Amino acid sequence: MTRWRHLRRVADALRPWVERFAPQVAGGGVFLAGVVLLLSGATPEIDSRMEWLRGIVPDPVLELSHLAGSAAGVGLLILARGLYQRLDGAWWTTMVLLAAGIAASLLKGLDYEEATLLSAVALGLWLTRDRFYRRASLLDLRSSRAWIVGVVLVVGTAVWVSIVSYRDVQYAHELWWQFAFDDDAPRVMRAGLLTILLAAGFVLWQLLSPRREAPSLPDAAALARADAIAMSSQDTLAYLALLGDKQLLFAEAGDAFIMYQRSGRSMVALGDPAGNPARFEELCWKFRELCDRNSSWPVFYQVSSERLPLYLDLGLELAKLGEEARVLLPEFSLEGSRRSSLRNEYRRGPKDGASFAMLTPPEVTAQLGRLQEVSDQWLRSKATAEKGFSVGRFDADYLRRFPCGCVYRNGNIVAFTNLWLSRTRDEFSIDLMRYGDDAPRGVMDYLFVELMLWGKREGYRWFNLGMAPLAGLENHPLAPFWHKLGRIVHRYGETFYNFEGLRRYKEKFGPQWRPRYMASPGGLVLPRVLLDTAALIAGGVREVVLK
Repeated sequence: MTRWRHLRRVADALRPWVERFAPQVAGGGVFLAGVVLLLSGATPEIDSRMEWLRGIVPDPVLELSHLAGSAAGVGLLILARGLYQRLDGAWWTTMVLLAAGIAASLLKGLDYEEATLLSAVALGLWLTRDRFYRRASLLDLRSSRAWIVGVVLVVGTAVWVSIVSYRDVQYAHELWWQFAFDDDAPRVMRAGLLTILLAAGFVLWQLLSPRREAPSLPDAAALARADAIAMSSQDTLAYLALLGDKQLLFAEAGDAFIMYQRSGRSMVALGDPAGNPARFEELCWKFRELCDRNSSWPVFYQVSSERLPLYLDLGLELAKLGEEARVLLPEFSLEGSRRSSLRNEYRRGPKDGASFAMLTPPEVTAQLGRLQEVSDQWLRSKATAEKGFSVGRFDADYLRRFPCGCVYRNGNIVAFTNLWLSRTRDEFSIDLMRYGDDAPRGVMDYLFVELMLWGKREGYRWFNLGMAPLAGLENHPLAPFWHKLGRIVHRYGETFYNFEGLRRYKEKFGPQWRPRYMASPGGLVLPRVLLDTAALIAGGVREVVLK
């Protein structure tokens, strides 16, 4: 027991260092595993082991194992760079190639030493799997010149070793087509050719692929500029720039910006440009040129109908995403028979012990601990994770920038939403909406009504309730294909997303609906653009598929 406790203390002491250097060590280990596989494929197998395999392993399996081992070796050399960069996709692919390499090592020559080494590398990767968390496409993997030179040198060394190992074998064209259990030389020749082709393809891909500019997230000064512009903007969606997770492209005059993120081949701008409308055309063309330099598709997601001519001038096609609900506050009232159901929901709140309060940003900072508890309870009850890009997330630095509308019960906050307020008082809207386990039934109805009454008193014109996806699509035989597809998803996708229920819920507040669109290259590119955008919002392609 004393020995186990000692080992455990040593392991606890080493854990921070292991976690810190795991990607570098993993990258080196996987690169070494690739070298071993290539050199093994370039040298003769041990005769006694081959005799033992005779009659057990068929000739086609032996041939394929030799080729698979060399191919896996090249793949591991390439993927080692992705592990160094902590990419989750590189981790999964490496584990598959290591498994293939282990099987190939045993089947092509019973190389159990080689299989043991690969197993040790795989075990190390499995134990440190949480260190490979960055979501990025392997198609965007960029290797340094030193890494490319390293791959070329290893492949060249393996080819040289194979030539030296079989220098006594006289070359003949017929060797390429000889398939026999005892003939190592033809197998090594074929594996060497495959290795050269794969390595050459990788190098050419790296050399010919366009170099994309490295993403640069905004610093404190850029966020301060974006904050000032968003406050004066009529569209409160611009406040999402303050999350700090999107790149910002400013106009030359510095009084307008576009916020965007890259996903796959798409560079997705969120909403219309924000700020001075006189700069919008210049700014959109600047973004279009940026996409062209980076060989990416320009996408404007969730744009308004007022700016559609601008996107058409950019050569983009339009697809309707849905409709946005906005309540005209000067006309909002709980009086009358049309509002009876909403009035009853609102009056239930105080009966259940609920009360409303508006917290200023300093007060929000003081209550961040409780707000975090409510948010965590909401996420657990919905069995979901934080989204991103087009919606806010619980982030302390982000939330303390805004006032929050809160519902109290028994002296504790049980529901809240942060507010985006325009300086012109043309519009205010809600972003993060969370309620906890102690919230009374119908708490969000009560909170929304209180917010609308507060906004009406403060002189705001519109209250923005957000979008109803796929709402307002045309139901006509001559409607565009996207509308027909969207209506099919709307009708049969209720199991995964409550499209109709969300529309009905917002409808009871008596909003006016306005369309929102996506502008993109369209055509055959549209499905890929939609997947790239969905991956941005969900946090990765895997989340799009699994959630």
